[in-house]
Amino acid sequence: MLFQDSNHLYSVCVKMYFRAWNTAIGDMGYALSRLEIDPDFSDSESSPVGDDNDTPRPSSENDLEHEVAQLTKLRSAPHKRLKQVHPRRPEFPVSPVKMLAGREGNYSGRGRFTAADRCHLLNKYLPVKGPSIVDQLTTRAYVSQFSDDGSLFVAAFQGSHIKIYNAEKGWKLQKNVHAKSLRWTITDTSLSPDKRFLVYATMSPIVNIVNIGSAATESHANITEIHEALEFSGDDEGGYSFGIFSVKFSNDGRELVAGSSDDSIYVYDVEANRLSLRIQAHTSDVNSVCFADEASHLIYSGSDDNLCKVWDRRCFRSKGKPAGILMGHLEGITFLDSRGDGRYFISNGKDQTIKLWDIRKMSSNATRSPGFRNYEWDYRWMDYPLRARDVKHPSDQSVSTYKGHSVLRTLIRCYFSPEYSTGQKYIYTGSHDSCVYVYDLVSGAQVARLVHHKSTVRDCSWHPQYPMLVSSSFDGDIAKWDFPAPGNGDNPLPVNNRRPRRRHFD
Repeated sequence: MLFQDSNHLYSVCVKMYFRAWNTAIGDMGYALSRLEIDPDFSDSESSPVGDDNDTPRPSSENDLEHEVAQLTKLRSAPHKRLKQVHPRRPEFPVSPVKMLAGREGNYSGRGRFTAADRCHLLNKYLPVKGPSIVDQLTTRAYVSQFSDDGSLFVAAFQGSHIKIYNAEKGWKLQKNVHAKSLRWTITDTSLSPDKRFLVYATMSPIVNIVNIGSAATESHANITEIHEALEFSGDDEGGYSFGIFSVKFSNDGRELVAGSSDDSIYVYDVEANRLSLRIQAHTSDVNSVCFADEASHLIYSGSDDNLCKVWDRRCFRSKGKPAGILMGHLEGITFLDSRGDGRYFISNGKDQTIKLWDIRKMSSNATRSPGFRNYEWDYRWMDYPLRARDVKHPSDQSVSTYKGHSVLRTLIRCYFSPEYSTGQKYIYTGSHDSCVYVYDLVSGAQVARLVHHKSTVRDCSWHPQYPMLVSSSFDGDIAKWDFPAPGNGDNPLPVNNRRPRRRHFD
């Protein structure tokens, strides 16, 4: 069951903690939570979730010293007076019981939690319990995405199926889309902001759009329902064929941006039903594109030429070049995710790293630095060379780097955790080693490793409001991870003053 509002979730937290009230009164603190994730991995215990005792150390050099670190802390730190509920000393992190007591006592003077208070409370409950299986097919799962409000969930498979589930109604199958003109696989999907339309891309210059608001559950292309073809190749291409790796709706739902195998970025006007812009953006495949913020003026792109680029549509036609270039990856880029503020974004790279970028550090030209790669390697079938793992780009402009996961065989995706429930405190990613990894954005520490799948996890999606994460894998499983809620047979840990042991969840 999804919680409809934050007050409901707060009440659940109260129930969880007061079940342990009779065990001990003295310290109603952090140790009560069964899902505590200890950021200190220096001891010999295993990771919070999983069975790997060799937990990678964070690759970012200690805590991130950058403006984004302070912004993240502000989004997830409680009000200063809530830290002083204890009469003797300020406390951080503040336990949920003490935060609730502070709210009821109006310690902040507002009589309610702020967004930062809410994030501080919910950050204690990472979605690491489980998983339960939402669905299982005999073909590879490539895409998993929640709608912006979390009510719908989209899963796309190599065998032409795109399934849309109603997450608010017991994960009932709402629409089963049978894709048209499939070439190899569904490479990407995107829901319109109003949840009326779904677009899907494949290895062709055509993106299909489907009305998912119709009553019929089965949607067979141009048999039971119309799947309108949006032609991205343009009239002057002479039938030239290419594939589309990435497609995204703009925030207002009026445009689509796409990245393609012909090294280009395309912008499509959905209302006018025409291609409005093509940018010959890179010197290799454009694997990922996204709008930087709600205004949709800025576009980020990542390519197999190892570069991230920033494009300002307001001045592109006059300048004909990117607003800036960001260097740092040693290999091609598989995915980008924007923080939504027009300033920061992250990228997943075939050099086995995630990088955090501040576009204010971008340069006008790419500096070619020959010599840092002296080996032959193809991520589609080879392991990453051991000698390359510690190599650094001589002109790295990234803010921070995160290592531990594996980016092989396919375009594996990474994301910021939701702003509403976590303040975007975490970064999470799929991995070729069949796991989902969660990193602390500021410290770089690996705070969770979700183990279930038997093959590559290409995509995963964190519910925008609730501690729930869904992963999709080449083993065909769509797996749902939650936090242990009251009534499911999980009891909170007894109160004690010792450091809580990290737990395995099968």
